Amino acid sequence: MKKSSIYLIIAAVVVLLGFYGCNTYNGLVSQDENVSRAWADVEAQYQRRADLIPNLVNTVKGYAAHESETLQAVVEARTKATQVTVDPTNLTPEKLAEYQAAQGEVSQALGRLLAITENYPDLKANQQFSELQAQLEGTENRIAESRRLFNEAAQKYNVSVRSFPANLFANMFGFSVKGNFKADAGSEKAPTVEF
Repeated sequence: MKKSSIYLIIAAVVVLLGFYGCNTYNGLVSQDENVSRAWADVEAQYQRRADLIPNLVNTVKGYAAHESETLQAVVEARTKATQVTVDPTNLTPEKLAEYQAAQGEVSQALGRLLAITENYPDLKANQQFSELQAQLEGTENRIAESRRLFNEAAQKYNVSVRSFPANLFANMFGFSVKGNFKADAGSEKAPTVEF
């Protein structure tokens, strides 16, 4: 075989590897952007919930002023949760778990707030409270859907980053596995209902 044929074969392999590398890199960038967009959607829904909380607290405060401890817990949980931020380029499982824990505290505090409202029939009948409660329920549904879509985008990206031979290019260009939302601790157990 001539040297020129060998050089031609080597050049063709290099060109093919170059095309494959570019295609893999661009695919990883696209999937990384999808994860970032999905994360932005999650944050937007959590922000929507955070924006509803002051109105909800103020409405309840007018009817249940002596429940100040519960109201304060909601405000503190909201404040703490809005201070925990995660950079979409650094969505590590640890950072995501910290964010999820802070948001979980808000959910628990809101649950306690809504539970005490059962003791106030006038509050439950209040139109503004009913509307805020409906908006909060809708927001919780949006949060769940945004988290689901984020997990789908993160899973697709993670499969690409970890699959051979794309993982070689992913490691070379600094693409790493993204975290995802997990069920809250204890959610595998059904709640106890007593009458």
